[in-house]
Amino acid sequence: MLQLPKNVWILSLSLALFMSPSVFMVFVGGIIGDSLTPVKGLSTLPVALTVVGTVSTIIPVVRLMSMFGRSKIFLSVCAYTVVLTMVGIASLTIGSFVLFCLVSFGFGVTFATMYQFRFAAIESVEGDQRASAAAVVLLGGLASAYLGTEAATLGKDWFSVEFAGSFLLLALLLAVAFVLLLFFKPEKKFNAEEDRSKRSLFEIMKQKVFIVAASSAITGYVVMSFIMTATPVSMHVMDGISLEQTKHVIQSHVVAMFLPSLFTAFIVKYLGISRMILAGVIILFSAIIVAYIDRSLGNYWIALILLGLGWNFLFIGGTSLLPRTYNENEKFKVQSINDFLVFGFQAFAALSAGWFVFNYSWELTLLSVIPLLVVQLLFILWWLRRDA
Repeated sequence: MLQLPKNVWILSLSLALFMSPSVFMVFVGGIIGDSLTPVKGLSTLPVALTVVGTVSTIIPVVRLMSMFGRSKIFLSVCAYTVVLTMVGIASLTIGSFVLFCLVSFGFGVTFATMYQFRFAAIESVEGDQRASAAAVVLLGGLASAYLGTEAATLGKDWFSVEFAGSFLLLALLLAVAFVLLLFFKPEKKFNAEEDRSKRSLFEIMKQKVFIVAASSAITGYVVMSFIMTATPVSMHVMDGISLEQTKHVIQSHVVAMFLPSLFTAFIVKYLGISRMILAGVIILFSAIIVAYIDRSLGNYWIALILLGLGWNFLFIGGTSLLPRTYNENEKFKVQSINDFLVFGFQAFAALSAGWFVFNYSWELTLLSVIPLLVVQLLFILWWLRRDA
């Protein structure tokens, strides 16, 4: 891992900086939304719009990279995001919920670009180093858990307008990323010719292995996003738990999402992919039980850690199954439709979380995801019987 090329380390550090606005929005997007909108059920709309913006721009971002290369797009999006944070400050200054929502949607371009870092890292190494390169890039996700939340709390009261200083700190983080990415060497362009295939998407998607792979990632993201988005609102706005304590819970959750990725190879070797996904479903059930029992700080904390672990097992397990569904010349279109489905359903979950928690309580928010987990459990049990 230590012998990886400079590109991988640059991408790891840059991912930590790029992902900070994502963690920031999860942490305080609903809180800021609550302060700007008179309709409390819409408080988490800005958080949902970041996901909508992401799923809407993934394909255009990849197309631009195929035309101009990853390096130029990484740098352009850095500059774009710095400008966007300034618009974010303006939205807070004039108290415009609509403008803040537009800024939130605009962050989707940043996050869509961020998801391409793992591919850029893999392209920078030989085949036997790909797992190590991916693990190192994921370390950036761990750092972002602290950078995003610390930016929110440190800059919150810098100016008379609450959280304006936080957006300024985000701009500084992206400016640092811009400098780092100047040292990133241009990589191979995406080859659109490789995407040609005789099989239709429908033929590929109706495969049983695709159904299990895609549903695993979708279930992990929907359950995680739905509960995670509602958590800061439930903790801070509804239960009166301090912003500092809420921050630590969200930080722990994000760490739990990414830390297991460093040990994925060992987990898959010990459990197998199907049992890894099954373990993820069980962990998510455990998270719901812990959160439902009591609304204390300790229960929120344990539940959100379990939520992160369960997401990791389901998402990594589903991602590991996905290559079994396509041939080499089909990979880009299959990966694209998979990501579109995952982030599309995640957007719906994030959009409905605020409305649900305000109108139906934290407890019903938790119970509402159980049917989805039951369906996923049935898929996995069916898959295990097939493999037996």
